[in-house]
Amino acid sequence: QVQLVESGGGSVQAGGSLSLSCAASGSIFSINGMGWYRQAPGKQRELVATITSGGSTNYLDSVKGRFTISRDNAKNTVYLQMNSLKPDDTAVYYCAADVQLRSWSVTTTYWGQGTQVTVSS
Repeated sequence: QVQLVESGGGSVQAGGSLSLSCAASGSIFSINGMGWYRQAPGKQRELVATITSGGSTNYLDSVKGRFTISRDNAKNTVYLQMNSLKPDDTAVYYCAADVQLRSWSVTTTYWGQGTQVTVSS
């Protein structure tokens, strides 16, 4: 099986920075897209940023210019650097990875357990 283990997160004042990381482990043949999602209380989960295996990125409009997603393919790890944080960024952040277990198998999306990010004003 595949596990995604997140680290980072925590509490910070508005304008501060936090860094998240998410490492995938298990019987992995390859990982295609990786990404970060978030869910605030009472709201639906939303996509924050994604990155392909080739390094192409996509961001939620409200985080463009403030957040940076990156990945280390050798370590099966994705990162999210969050700068100029705002109270509206407060949410549980989840990482996701599109994993291929064998060369002939389909891609399956796996999720991390989530990590809390709290930004106070």
